[in-house]
Amino acid sequence: MKKFLIKIVFFLIPLLLLMVLADFYITKKLKNNHEYPGEIEVWNDIYKSNINTDIAIYGSSRAWVHIDPKILEDSLNMKAYNFGIDGHNFWLQYLRHKEYLEYNKQPKLIIMSVDVFSLAKRQDLYELNQFLPYMLWNENIINATSSYKGFTFQDYYFPLFRYYGKIRGSNSILKLTSNENPEKAYRNNGFRGMERNWNNDLAKAKLNLNEYAIDVDSSSVNLFQQFLLECKSNQITVILVYTPEYIEGQNFVTNREKVINIYNDFSKKHNVLFLDYSNDEISQERDFFYNASHLNKKGSELFTRNLSQYIKALANKNKDR
Repeated sequence: MKKFLIKIVFFLIPLLLLMVLADFYITKKLKNNHEYPGEIEVWNDIYKSNINTDIAIYGSSRAWVHIDPKILEDSLNMKAYNFGIDGHNFWLQYLRHKEYLEYNKQPKLIIMSVDVFSLAKRQDLYELNQFLPYMLWNENIINATSSYKGFTFQDYYFPLFRYYGKIRGSNSILKLTSNENPEKAYRNNGFRGMERNWNNDLAKAKLNLNEYAIDVDSSSVNLFQQFLLECKSNQITVILVYTPEYIEGQNFVTNREKVINIYNDFSKKHNVLFLDYSNDEISQERDFFYNASHLNKKGSELFTRNLSQYIKALANKNKDR
């Protein structure tokens, strides 16, 4: 029996070593991924401590296509970076915030882009491939993603397991191991302006549903309040911003006012500024959007200039007090 166990051990050790080496190789290759929507680029900057910004922009896709950090930098003379994470609500936006603070200095100002979906937690782990290179034994990622459908216990704790069956990851590896030149970055400081024209997403949605109600997730509401308290404790200024949203899309959500009222309550309770651009002139003009929720490049540039001017005026007003 003893000899049998020794043979098993000598068999497992080389196998485990091979798994660790393969895991290291695949992870290294995937970190060079510059595919849409550019999430891995942002994670790389975070974990390499490459950011150290004065202004951090948080939110969903509406953040990373709406708020141009370069325009903020030029106007406010402060470094800015956009951390918007595609397709996810505040639950994983907060994960990105925690990881950023762990590896970089804290920002002076957080522009928190909120919308009707910020407090609605989805069940599936959208774009889960973005977590693959960083999730092994990472307790922050484990705690933030384990409540979603996507990963198993083995994926979090055993080398190589998480890559099995991830087709998109496999395709990326094959592409990156070729002799082609490396791809250009998809985002610039986390931002990408979308040079797109209006599409038919809203019309298609209306064909399937006459109206839509947001299911507010209580755990996300509690986490958001915790975030605001932590920022106050760390003397980080937070501005909540509901960026422009095309007027016809606003009418599609039946309980939109309820969600807006939650942000107004956050503003009053935690003494943070809430800027709601729902009724802004930009929200009335379809030419500034490529769908009901997202500004195109022209719209994002105009909006960011307006936002930066407001923040600059507010800062000057506070100086004069």
